[in-house]
Amino acid sequence: MKSQIQQLLTDALDRLRAEGLPVPVATLPTIERTRDPTHGDFATNLALVLAKAAGSKPRQLAERLVAALPASTLMDRVEIAGPGFVNFFLAPAAYRAVIPEVLTAGQGYGRSNLGQGRRVQVEFVSANPTGPLHVGHGRGAAYGAVVADLLAAVGYAVHREYYVNDAGRQMDILATSVWLRYLELCGEDIPFPSNGYKGDYVWDIAATLHREHGDAYRAESPEVFAGLPADLDPETGTGDKEAHIDGLIAAAKRLLGDNRYRYVFELGLNTILDDIRDDLSQFGVVYDEWYSERSLTEKGAVNRAIERLREAGQLYERDGALWFRSSAFGDEKDRVVVRENGQTTYFASDIAYHMDKLERGFERVIDIWGADHHGYIPRVKAALQALGDDPSRLDVLLVQFAILYRGGEKVQMSTRSGEFVTLRELRKEVGRDAARFFYVMRRCEQHLDFDLDLAKSQSADNPVYYVQYAHARVASVLRQAADKGLAIDPTAGMTNLERLVEDHEIGLLKTLARYPELVEAAALNEEPHLLTHYLRELANDFHTYYNAHQFLVPDEGLRDARIKLILAARQVLSNGLGLLGVSAPESM
Repeated sequence: MKSQIQQLLTDALDRLRAEGLPVPVATLPTIERTRDPTHGDFATNLALVLAKAAGSKPRQLAERLVAALPASTLMDRVEIAGPGFVNFFLAPAAYRAVIPEVLTAGQGYGRSNLGQGRRVQVEFVSANPTGPLHVGHGRGAAYGAVVADLLAAVGYAVHREYYVNDAGRQMDILATSVWLRYLELCGEDIPFPSNGYKGDYVWDIAATLHREHGDAYRAESPEVFAGLPADLDPETGTGDKEAHIDGLIAAAKRLLGDNRYRYVFELGLNTILDDIRDDLSQFGVVYDEWYSERSLTEKGAVNRAIERLREAGQLYERDGALWFRSSAFGDEKDRVVVRENGQTTYFASDIAYHMDKLERGFERVIDIWGADHHGYIPRVKAALQALGDDPSRLDVLLVQFAILYRGGEKVQMSTRSGEFVTLRELRKEVGRDAARFFYVMRRCEQHLDFDLDLAKSQSADNPVYYVQYAHARVASVLRQAADKGLAIDPTAGMTNLERLVEDHEIGLLKTLARYPELVEAAALNEEPHLLTHYLRELANDFHTYYNAHQFLVPDEGLRDARIKLILAARQVLSNGLGLLGVSAPESM
């Protein structure tokens, strides 16, 4: 409907230009839904925007615009308000027309070609493969998946990507943690480092190594810890946990040798990465590509990025390290890209990765990170600008933490200690549908309090249950019709739709008509919560209608009209839930 009104206004402008009115050829007129129904259904400020160029007072121009509007069965009336706003009051037939539109389009209702196939990359989750995904990662997964699906729904060519941090110190800490647990299984007395990974999953990987290779990777404990800096003592506060774990990593590499160390490293990486893939797949999140950080070094992208920065005069040496002048581009300080020992930093890899993204031809790149990465945004954008790329092509969305509550009590989490709720555990407790829906009910930058008890409840207070129940209720009506031998013809004709005159019916029709605009707004603003709010509103309109009126009435014409209306509601509920990655059950 919005696009149809825009076309009417465009036609009116063309007519006024032909009559000599000096208004410029512009983009589509801005049309907004009114908040107050006494001001109509839609309004435009077009006359106020064009008045100066037209050499006319806004209200006078509004009068000429209204007079030039083509005749349309959509309109009940058009009014001018205030200094020159034009308010459009739609005819009931305009809203009834949404039923055949929905039933004809089916799953395509609400989809568009707004993006015209432009390529967009969405990178999300990208958690270090050092442990299972926890509930915080789950929010990023749900949010990223829905943002990607919304963009695809409005015509963008979306590439979903997971950046695998399969290099660097954290992976060495994981490999060393696995090896130390393995040594314990071999009978060695190992004081486990305070900075190691302590979760049960580390034991499981170590057990696999021990089961398959026996003592082949064994070393004696005194040899492992010889000459190491002391670990942090929690009682005295003495010792250095970072130096201690680095010493253990060096010992593991020395005692195992390259081949055996690489085997332990790959065993830990691949075991956890396989679990992450499985968790995300079970959560309904599928990627087009799993992009290896190591591949950036293997194909020379990191060195090439550094050379581009060097050629641009954006690097300098200090204290034996190579620094990027990121402060010249808005960052709070300069950043090291090559350490004094010659090793490139994680930031250097990140520069190369984002350079590579743009080189792959994506017009727009969307990174979805945890909120704790806020300070990382300016340095990445600084690097792109220094490379001569347009930093505005990168959009970074920060996802706040999800805080779990069970029985009114906060559930504690700590990744390194191993005491955390995994995404898999959450999915098993509340179900995939509830988790996916709850995760995107608020803006990504807002904290999310996740009430486990509410998510499991079968009540109107549970938003996902409330929406799914609306869909299931329509299916129940159809089963009742079949039991009564009543024929249902869901064809998308306009026959009998004029019988839809009740306030509940008009209200439901108006909500259905808003769906395409809602999908577009949610996609372009990267705000999936708009869709959850809309579906709750649609479900409420349906449940209210269901409770107030009978559908399987003796009057065949009225029954046909009402059945078509609820079929349209079912289709829109299904389409919206599908974009959220939530099922639309036939019964509950």
